[in-house]
Amino acid sequence: MKLSVKALALTSGILWGLGLFFATWWIILMNGESSETTFIGMIYRGYSLTPLGSVFGLVWGFFDGLIGGAIFAWLYNLLAKGK
Repeated sequence: MKLSVKALALTSGILWGLGLFFATWWIILMNGESSETTFIGMIYRGYSLTPLGSVFGLVWGFFDGLIGGAIFAWLYNLLAKGK
């Protein structure tokens, strides 16, 4: 079975971006805002545990998931063809 590269890339981007956005808001609601640098903040420029940082995380996460999903689907299709 062949995977749709576009569909998996878009789905991965949406899920990763929204997941990071909602996880950030969950942490903000439970522990409050924090401008301390997190591990994800070291990778995604502008990300922090603030409302504005959650938007940066949404954008960075979308593009990161988009690229990761596209690479995964492409590699899967490439390796599945060899069966």
